[in-house]
Amino acid sequence: MAEPLRSDEIVACVHRVALNRGQPFEYVVPGLSNEIARRQRDADLHRHATLQEIAMANPDAVEATSASQTARLMRDGVALILRPRLKPDVHGQRRAVAHVLVRLGRHEDIYTYAPIIIKNNEIIEPASTRRLLEGSLDRLLPSDATFTDGVGPRSTLTVTKNGIALAHVTRVLQATGHGDVLGRAAMIDRHRRVWWFDLASDNFPRFNFATYDNFYRERLNVLSAHDEWLANGGEFPTRPYWHRECPECPYAPYCESQLEALDDVSLTRYTNADQQLILHDHGIDTRAQLARLDPHRAKLARSKSPVIRDGTELEDHLGRLVDKLDDLIYRARAHERGSYLRIEDAANMGCPTADVEIDVDMESYDDATYLWGAYVTLNAPVAGVAPGYQAFVQWGELTPEMEARNFADFWKWFAEVRDTCHEQARSVAAYCFWAQAEDSAMNRAVVEPFEGGPTRDDLDAFRGVTPPEWIDLHDCAKRQIQTTGPLGLKQLAGASGFHWRDEHPSGEASMLWYEVAVSTTDDATASRQRILEYNEDDCRATKALRDWLNGPAKTLPHRDEPL
Repeated sequence: MAEPLRSDEIVACVHRVALNRGQPFEYVVPGLSNEIARRQRDADLHRHATLQEIAMANPDAVEATSASQTARLMRDGVALILRPRLKPDVHGQRRAVAHVLVRLGRHEDIYTYAPIIIKNNEIIEPASTRRLLEGSLDRLLPSDATFTDGVGPRSTLTVTKNGIALAHVTRVLQATGHGDVLGRAAMIDRHRRVWWFDLASDNFPRFNFATYDNFYRERLNVLSAHDEWLANGGEFPTRPYWHRECPECPYAPYCESQLEALDDVSLTRYTNADQQLILHDHGIDTRAQLARLDPHRAKLARSKSPVIRDGTELEDHLGRLVDKLDDLIYRARAHERGSYLRIEDAANMGCPTADVEIDVDMESYDDATYLWGAYVTLNAPVAGVAPGYQAFVQWGELTPEMEARNFADFWKWFAEVRDTCHEQARSVAAYCFWAQAEDSAMNRAVVEPFEGGPTRDDLDAFRGVTPPEWIDLHDCAKRQIQTTGPLGLKQLAGASGFHWRDEHPSGEASMLWYEVAVSTTDDATASRQRILEYNEDDCRATKALRDWLNGPAKTLPHRDEPL
């Protein structure tokens, strides 16, 4: 009998589910990357601290020490069980983990429970027409929760996986008779806010019981097929395909070599398994074949606009079945061309310039920004303004006051540069990549303005200036450049020929560097310098991207040019 299904496998790649239980090739399990190890450590620390807070707020809670004790506690109707250990659902071939079980009531003399999981991620996002039940750590029953208006669950893969995990553990509880028929279950987010969901309803289609059960049955079939393969050999029951988890999957090198050799259409970003199956079923097996479809016809089909029937109707059909097929066609074309492509006519390419250009980037750890960096370029002389890199950084304790003080120092310098330019009738513009991140950090830093720093009105006035003096390069690039999928600064600036000094530059890696930088180890000074160089390179990368958009990118092939 195969190893039972875990909750994280229910939405995982089915090929990975099979490979986890035995592979048709020699395989050595690789070690965790530093970034993944850090994520796991932070998640463990958050979960432990949250459980401690729940225990303090609920002194009658009982912490389970074994699966048999957990079963006994549920039979006895204990109101709150911490760190429960659930026996596997042998018949259903699944095992599950919950961090808290809260008693809901009784059904035919059996106590029923709702599972709660604790996650170190964001759960909600603004949604004007929606609302969610929000509870609290000291009153965990859903009946004690109240509705919070204007929010809904985030439409991210992470939150979907959280919801699927709740459905998974609820099904395991139901197999013991202790599960809630309404599927009431909760997630506690990184801010320790408690959010309740009713999984038996249609309110949460991405992870309700209906969605979960479809995924589960598919993977249960994989287990059966894998058992058959282990017993009798033959062809392996699953085949590789691209999945969003591929970048962090230990089997990726093995799978990618096979997919690249086939030019498999699944390598077109960002398709899902259903879309890939539809494409294969219609004879589109490779990126080359996909790239030769007509994106305009596919877009018309998606919008259900009338088209002229001329015998070439594959796009008419596929466009209705595959969401945003035109985008996939363009990404496949970028791969086939071996370069990024233009979306705009060359005459409309580029981004705004100024006499004085300031490229801005910030570095954060958790929810606090400790470094604001800026790279100044002088396209015209301005007395009192020096070119080059400026850094405003704090290596002390990350507090709201520290964040506000550091931002105030940056803003004072930044405002003086702008004022000096205006006084000398020189234009000035500041640039960032993905303004949402910088704007959020700015807004957070002025909740309680530091003396000498800006107010929220000051920030809004700056961001509302006409012509704009605060320009998001990501917004410029996405309207002008067609990539194979990723649209990050590392990819776009890399296309311009820019190179970071660090061998492995990334925002997540910089968090590991920061931990060393604020430590008392011998490597602290070197790590601080590494962060400053990385931040400077990010600033210089946005300048390189601007120069590329205003020059060489105009010579790229247009994405509508036939192959």
